[in-house]
Amino acid sequence: MNRICHLFGIKYPIIQGGMVWCSGWRLASAVSNAGGLGLLGAGSMHPETLQEHIRKCKAATDKPFGVNVPLMYPEMDTIMKIIVDEGVKIVFTSAGNPKTWTEWLHNNGITVAHVVSSTRFAAKCEEAGVDAIVAEGFEAGGHNGREETTTFCLIPAIKKSCTLPLIAAGGIATGEGILAAQVLGADGVQMGTRFALTQESSAHFTFKDRCLRLNEGDTILTLKQLSPTRLVKNDFYKQVAEAEQRGATADELRGLLGKGRAKKGIFEGDIHDGELEIGQAASLVRQLQPVHEVMRELIDDYNTALKQLQDRLNWN
Repeated sequence: MNRICHLFGIKYPIIQGGMVWCSGWRLASAVSNAGGLGLLGAGSMHPETLQEHIRKCKAATDKPFGVNVPLMYPEMDTIMKIIVDEGVKIVFTSAGNPKTWTEWLHNNGITVAHVVSSTRFAAKCEEAGVDAIVAEGFEAGGHNGREETTTFCLIPAIKKSCTLPLIAAGGIATGEGILAAQVLGADGVQMGTRFALTQESSAHFTFKDRCLRLNEGDTILTLKQLSPTRLVKNDFYKQVAEAEQRGATADELRGLLGKGRAKKGIFEGDIHDGELEIGQAASLVRQLQPVHEVMRELIDDYNTALKQLQDRLNWN
């Protein structure tokens, strides 16, 4: 049996990324109901909001789901207590040291996966005792690795150095992409962009519409002095690029970002002055579909690609 399916108790090794301002209970429950693993994105939720979304997700699905928690969260103790009190059994951690919470989560009966962008951090995950690694290449949207390693370089490198179940993330939006990631050694995939651009995503329609019209090269990794972030090239990005070009300090860039810039762009739909975080794979997505259609398409395309590959590569 597939290691990721076995670990999380799901039908297909497809995980929906826990994205800020996109990954609410409607999206997570829809993905779980369709046989994947839905994740709530705690990074954009106050503690009471997360509690509400966990409860609504439990009411909307009897399948496994989890919570993605960026470890830079300012109210971490409160968030973790809510997760345990509400009976969540799967947590994906990111943006921090996996040693900090893994043992505590395990002691509370929770399965832990951690997101990394390099083999060095993958080794730290193995030392910390996490149950699975998400290896995210720099094609991914939002916060990203400083190394700018692509997913298809990262997966085989981590596969050679670690024994844990391995989930590929970044730039994967199709059934063919899932197959390719598995050929390189991934046990499953995590998709953010493809699910951010679904009907159930909590992102604003204007944000989704803009992203569905993106072409190759319309996103770029920037804000490297702070935390590298992949953004759509819009008016806000131009301000960031100009500031970086003239040698702006990290504090100046923080001032330019201000508060709630991602909320303004993704959740409120200000596509000019908002921070629009999305992955390179957006250029492969052209329709706003419901989750069940996306999952069916991914599975059908995967099976077709697998058969074609087997037919093509009979080199004996």
